[in-house]
Amino acid sequence: MNAPQNSFSLFLIIWAGRLLSRIGSGISAFALGVYLYQKTGAASAYSFLLLAAFLPAVLLAPVGGVLADRKDRKRMMAAGDLGSSLGILFVIIMFLFCPDRHGAIYAGVVVSSLFAALQSPAFKASVSEILDAEAYAKAAGLIQLAEAAQYLLSPFIAAFLLARFTMPVILAIDMVTFLAAALSVLLIRKQTRQQREKSTAGSFRKAFTDGVRYIAGNERILHLLCLVTVVTFFTGILQSLFVPLVLSVSDAATLGTVQSIAASGMLVSSLFIGVSGRTREQGRVLSLSLLAAGIFYILIGTSPSPVLITCTAFCFFLTLPFVNTSLEVLFRQNIDPAMQGRIWSLISLISQTGMLAAFAIAGPLADHVFNPLLTDTGLFSDTVGRITGTGASRGSGLMIMVSGSLLLVFSVFRAGEGKTSKSGFRKVLT
Repeated sequence: MNAPQNSFSLFLIIWAGRLLSRIGSGISAFALGVYLYQKTGAASAYSFLLLAAFLPAVLLAPVGGVLADRKDRKRMMAAGDLGSSLGILFVIIMFLFCPDRHGAIYAGVVVSSLFAALQSPAFKASVSEILDAEAYAKAAGLIQLAEAAQYLLSPFIAAFLLARFTMPVILAIDMVTFLAAALSVLLIRKQTRQQREKSTAGSFRKAFTDGVRYIAGNERILHLLCLVTVVTFFTGILQSLFVPLVLSVSDAATLGTVQSIAASGMLVSSLFIGVSGRTREQGRVLSLSLLAAGIFYILIGTSPSPVLITCTAFCFFLTLPFVNTSLEVLFRQNIDPAMQGRIWSLISLISQTGMLAAFAIAGPLADHVFNPLLTDTGLFSDTVGRITGTGASRGSGLMIMVSGSLLLVFSVFRAGEGKTSKSGFRKVLT
């Protein structure tokens, strides 16, 4: 069944709301991250904030996925955005009446994340529902652009706002973007195509187990899951350490500039993908972009200079949309439309365990292992320190270099396997 002629316009309306909410979320994430790090001076305080933002949504993703295959996806997206705004409202109230209780920040972020478990699977499933396969790559590029916006625009805006407004005002802006995103979905009167008749019958448990069996019986999806889980793990390590790394040698305004310029790499490549809309040779694109990502990942940690960090991070973010888009297109080509909601939610649950693991270990490892090694009197100060430098958060730089090296080794291994194996990974790339 082909999508209607105006289906891409329908996607653009939903995408615009997603773009706006991602910008708002990026503003609040930046502001809260800077606030917690400056109050505590610990990388773990920031990484635990990321954990609070991701853990509930990941754990509840299967619930949201099954519901996305059984309920109105438009209403689910709106409910997710509205519920997420309630979590931000809770944080605002706590800032007004109990500003020193950092635990309340994590609690509010958890509430917001719980409702994201409804929004995200419904959004991903809707893309496959309203678009033809030929438009998948173009849509994936625009989705990457929306994700890039929270790193490109949000840090600059948040740094500007932090210098002029209080935290409650900044968080209120995030609330407004959630409400606007919900409104953009609700204003769509025309229903999307219905391809979910088979998935509406039966119990929740059966729907969930059917999704698990579907993945277990699909070798291509299993290989892709392995790839994306590794990528999310190393991305989570960098995400946990990047803000403390820059803040240790600069201020919030510089951090906002560094993040915005670095994330513009995602903008450039996302626009290229969105305009070109290429769907062929995704396997080769995936292999080459993974190799390049590993190299630039290593270089990010080599120097404490904000300029060098910005340049190398720009190159890393330039490669990321190619990795993500290739994986998304390959996934979509192997998932039945009637199973989209629950399969995407299970993909999220499984793959994001890599990022959750990174958030859980990155901060404590940096604070208690790597950073002490590269203090002026640390164990590595006269050896590795001669190359990386010593001082505040240079251990975080070393940790980034080690992680990038592991990603590079994995990329070379997978690329080699794709060339030599007659089954398995090469099947995924074709």
